[in-house]
Amino acid sequence: MWKEFKNFIARGNAFDLAVGVIIGAAFGKIVTSLVEDIIMPPIGLLLGSVDFSNLYLNLTGQEYPTLAAAKEAGAATINYGVFLNALINFLIIALVIFLLVKQINRLKAAPPATPTTKECPFCLTMVPIKATRCPACTSELETAGRVRPS
Repeated sequence: MWKEFKNFIARGNAFDLAVGVIIGAAFGKIVTSLVEDIIMPPIGLLLGSVDFSNLYLNLTGQEYPTLAAAKEAGAATINYGVFLNALINFLIIALVIFLLVKQINRLKAAPPATPTTKECPFCLTMVPIKATRCPACTSELETAGRVRPS
């Protein structure tokens, strides 16, 4: 088991996973700041200076001026504004990741096309890859698995 663990570590899987988690956590903080500090304030302003994080439904029947005050009093609340912020965070993260993956895939080189023709060694005419005889000079061509007799 120790040998298998050493092989696992040596392959780099654990290191790659650790790097991915660290980068993901840092990226998450950036996107959270983008949503909370840049995107949500204008949306709140458009909706009449509404702060989504303070939207809640009080289940106790008592009045509280803010969500923080309701939490401090120990009131049972449904915090749908916090949920809306989390939902918007998720949608923005999904959009940013989609755009990044799309751009990375665009940068990757396309695999080389499979050849559909080959050159006749006698007359240098291009012939279909599966051809066994050249249509220009009628020479017999070598094919996969079959060698031309000498």
